[in-house]
Amino acid sequence: MQNREQILQMLTQILVDEFEIDAEDITPEASLYQELDLDSIDAVDLVIKLQQLTGKKIQPDEFKAVRTVDDVVTAIEGLVKQ
Repeated sequence: MQNREQILQMLTQILVDEFEIDAEDITPEASLYQELDLDSIDAVDLVIKLQQLTGKKIQPDEFKAVRTVDDVVTAIEGLVKQ
């Protein structure tokens, strides 16, 4: 996972596999909660999955501001560069 495109691909795969979201619905602008229908429990599950894949601890406060797919990509990008 080096660049935004790879991170987006990984995130898309997680959303499809774990949350049964159609891949064509997953765009950078898509809202996690309104358009992709994730709820707070799904968000926690997503954070856990991302932590497993990146090997990095994700602070819940950092993830509270995440609203779109692109926000998640940006958050992960910041983590993997640390």
